[in-house]
Amino acid sequence: MDKTMQHEDLRELFCRRERRSVAAAREFAREALSAWGWVARADDITLCVSELATNALVHGVPPGRGYLLRLWLYEQGAALRVEVHDSGDGRPGVREPDGESGRGLLLVDALADTWGVGQRDPGKVVWCAFTLR
Repeated sequence: MDKTMQHEDLRELFCRRERRSVAAAREFAREALSAWGWVARADDITLCVSELATNALVHGVPPGRGYLLRLWLYEQGAALRVEVHDSGDGRPGVREPDGESGRGLLLVDALADTWGVGQRDPGKVVWCAFTLR
């Protein structure tokens, strides 16, 4: 992976368009969650990171580009937002699974407290948020 940025409440990782980037995104998220003490929801969050990173890699990152994973705490550390920024077109949404694909956002919808899609130029930001329970 190319670049990382770490602050007390913000972690970023830029990933190039390559298959191993999804595993790196998961590991990066696990390390951040551990450092922040977010162990109770770590599996759900890590799965959502994996699904959003996979979607960016497969659908949102043109050749020669990459995607940005951003994790940040807010509300005095009681809430967490996961963002995946890519430069691809389209507006992803939950859909019926098709064979082995199409479950990513269905999982994010089931596991995250909320999620959505925002615009950026170029591309989009797919995000999900969690609160400590």
